[in-house]
Amino acid sequence: MTTSNFARAAMAALLGAALSGAAHAEIKNYEFRLVQPTVQAGADRIVTVRLVDKTTGNAVPDAVVFANRLDMAPDGMQEMATKVTPMPSTEPGTYRFKATFGMAGRWQLSLGAKVQGETGTVDNKLVITAEK
Repeated sequence: MTTSNFARAAMAALLGAALSGAAHAEIKNYEFRLVQPTVQAGADRIVTVRLVDKTTGNAVPDAVVFANRLDMAPDGMQEMATKVTPMPSTEPGTYRFKATFGMAGRWQLSLGAKVQGETGTVDNKLVITAEK
């Protein structure tokens, strides 16, 4: 292999590695944010989150969002879990869930999302404070 062929091959390998790494890292540009970090303790409370592209600050509409779990892990009570039900969205890029917050304290909402055009899953854990 001549020096120029070797240089081309090395450049192609580096470019391929950079492109595959960039595509893999793009899912990390997304995160969930709570619209309101507190709720009143009780039944049928609505929690609204926004899925945001961190590079632009824009909300991301039309993602497939799922709530995995809502529990009191931040207060050391992982066994205190409750059902989470998806609700219709009121604006693009926001996602709503209904849940019962059985007691005051800190609750952890575990969320996942598939973003159109991206590979991988956005995974976040958000802490919501339930007040009396």
